[in-house]
Amino acid sequence: MSAWQHTTVLLAEAIEQLVTSPDGIYVDGTFGRGGHSRAILQRLSPAGRLIAFDKDPEALAAAEAIGDARLELRHASFTALAELPPASVAGVLLDLGVSSPQIDNPARGFSFRADGPLDMRMDPTRGQSVAEWLAHAGEREIAEVIRDFGEERFAGPIAKALVARRTQRGPVAGTLELAELVAGAVKTREPGQNPATRTFQAFRIFINAELEELPQALEASLSVLQPGGRLAVISFHSLEDRIVKQFIARHAREVVDRRAPFAPPAPTRLREIARIKPGADEVAANPRARSAILRVAERTGVPA
Repeated sequence: MSAWQHTTVLLAEAIEQLVTSPDGIYVDGTFGRGGHSRAILQRLSPAGRLIAFDKDPEALAAAEAIGDARLELRHASFTALAELPPASVAGVLLDLGVSSPQIDNPARGFSFRADGPLDMRMDPTRGQSVAEWLAHAGEREIAEVIRDFGEERFAGPIAKALVARRTQRGPVAGTLELAELVAGAVKTREPGQNPATRTFQAFRIFINAELEELPQALEASLSVLQPGGRLAVISFHSLEDRIVKQFIARHAREVVDRRAPFAPPAPTRLREIARIKPGADEVAANPRARSAILRVAERTGVPA
């Protein structure tokens, strides 16, 4: 058993909203440590099936222990949803959070709580690490990433400090050194928040192309969901939630073609079902749940 355990957020709420047909095919787009997947399998009949995606080889290794013939594992981003047959799936779940084993293991480089290599890749077998990117990225590019993906108002000073450090002594390569450097460049911070929080978030989102992949997966869900199938997305920060909220809203309203005002409006593709936040008891038991939002929508009967 891993030394780093994970507490699944909004577990009961997500499964209750997602699984409407025990005989259906479901997708867990972010297996993580399998909390949602195990709960889905418990709700499925012998005829049901679950397809689980994850970029992280460690997550897929943990998934092998489930040993359920109804579970199919795929080492891929949830954008690979698009490869499934149209209208073949009864529900899609996307839990956009980083799993606790990823955060808590210093070797993965996601956290400033312990020193480790500045990696942050969801899949450490592919792509460049944050340290490798910082070794060559320009000051303007670094500032844009921190500002756009971390919503950090001190993005400029942080980027300047990072480039100065690289010029003087080589690029920053460890998590604690990055956190200390950021703390020196950030003049004020919200009470209770580490000055490096927004920068770490920004680098993780950027290096994993998270805000590029999310819209692709949402669009793919429209194609693969059957009429009446459910889309359930758990987000943990405003950038993700905004994308999900706007996607659902866009496809839940009829669109009138202004060039043909008397033509019937284009029908909706989604029906918004729910917006759910963790209760006080869950937040008290698992502080990492405090920013989570579950949004649920149902596929209408109109083809994609």
